[in-house]
Amino acid sequence: MNLKGILIATYFTDVADCYLCYEADAFYCWRNSGPPGYPAFPQSCQQCPESYITMENNGLSRMMNSAEFANISEAERDFWWYRGMREILFAMLDPLAENRKVQSVLEAGCGTGYNAVELEQRYGWRAYPVDLQMEGLKYAGALGLTRITQGDVAALPFREGAFDAVACLDVIVHFPRGEESRALAELVRVLAPGGLLILRVSALDVLRSRHSQFTFERQRFTSSRLISGVAEQRIRVLRCSYANTLLLPVAFAKFRIWEPLMNTVPDSGVRLHAGLLNRLLNLPLSAESRWLKSGHNMPLGQSLILIGEKAA
Repeated sequence: MNLKGILIATYFTDVADCYLCYEADAFYCWRNSGPPGYPAFPQSCQQCPESYITMENNGLSRMMNSAEFANISEAERDFWWYRGMREILFAMLDPLAENRKVQSVLEAGCGTGYNAVELEQRYGWRAYPVDLQMEGLKYAGALGLTRITQGDVAALPFREGAFDAVACLDVIVHFPRGEESRALAELVRVLAPGGLLILRVSALDVLRSRHSQFTFERQRFTSSRLISGVAEQRIRVLRCSYANTLLLPVAFAKFRIWEPLMNTVPDSGVRLHAGLLNRLLNLPLSAESRWLKSGHNMPLGQSLILIGEKAA
């Protein structure tokens, strides 16, 4: 699916502040009206961030390596890490989402859009996938997702309080340390009062790997730093836990001993393994999902998941 030259932020009168179109490698913004052929926007956009208008400030310092999108798209359904981390995420999210009236969810930094599909299918939420990089949005379009928007997580083109839930999975790790506060502020701005904020990040600096370097991961978090960051944005933490814990000794040996010893170059770690190995690697994550579903947390891990609620 070729998205160039078509409207990316379609006429979402319920959520949009302005309109974005990607054509000939440039951004265009209609401040006081819809794009050509669309009705006028009922409320003028008061402030259109510079990154929507030119490519001079287009977020390159917080992008993921575009070469990784093809790897993710190929492996995302079956690869042990993706399958296991979805099990873990849903084990934590299911009880918190069960009795909430969530109609719309923003997936901020959607990448290939696979998680947006999962959220729609599992919970019946209406997903709005947004990503800065066209390489990922092309895969999202191929999955049949609609309401696709190209936009910057740190300057979202949506009105305040537009969404009942906001999910941002493995995205703010691509911001330089200290700049994640801009993204968190934007995620909370577009979240409705009482809405759910769903975050997943890489954890513990000591676990930075050649894969981290390849994907342009710029920081990792501890639970205290992530909790502090969302607390500054008036988010009440409902659940926060490390994940991918049982494989932590293997990861430490690989990332801190084997890779430096072999002087390996940065490369993607997202490649499907043979069926048996893939299933074996998934077993620890499945066990963790059952533990987390019972209400317990993990004390350390390679990832960190936080679910919070915006103050009313």
